[in-house]
Amino acid sequence: MGEERELSGVDLARVALRAAKEQARQRGEQVREKREAKRHGLRSGARADGRDPVPLGAALNRLITERGWEAPAAVAGVMGRWPQIVGPDIAAHCAPEHFDEAEAILTVRCDSTAWATQLRLLARQLVARLNHELGHGTVRVIRVLGPATAQRRYGRLRAPGSQGPRDTWG
Repeated sequence: MGEERELSGVDLARVALRAAKEQARQRGEQVREKREAKRHGLRSGARADGRDPVPLGAALNRLITERGWEAPAAVAGVMGRWPQIVGPDIAAHCAPEHFDEAEAILTVRCDSTAWATQLRLLARQLVARLNHELGHGTVRVIRVLGPATAQRRYGRLRAPGSQGPRDTWG
């Protein structure tokens, strides 16, 4: 009974089938483990891809970049952070009103002619500071507007040629 016998065709097929079933079972366990990992919030596969979870900030940055909204988003951020960029004194008297993206012109309205003159003198430094915050060349020019006044009314108590509150604005 200690004789080893050679396997015939049917026996070879059974051994091969048993080995194949064992390999399939091991592969099935590996696939099952991968599915479990996916189900529990792990990555979608061996490498990161577009289906993996992304932090909200990174997702917004990707959306802004894909849509080409970098400049408008940066300018909107500056409009919201105006007091931190220009300082509380200037922000108390001057406010950004409009940004023309095509011309790279930021329009700022001041509450008095004196502050409008002061802002014109500081325009170069403000352009440099804004470009530092937004990226080089985002703002080329700052257009300074004086105080918004009521429509000029004509009446019998007006001096000829008078511009009323606009007399100091030149």
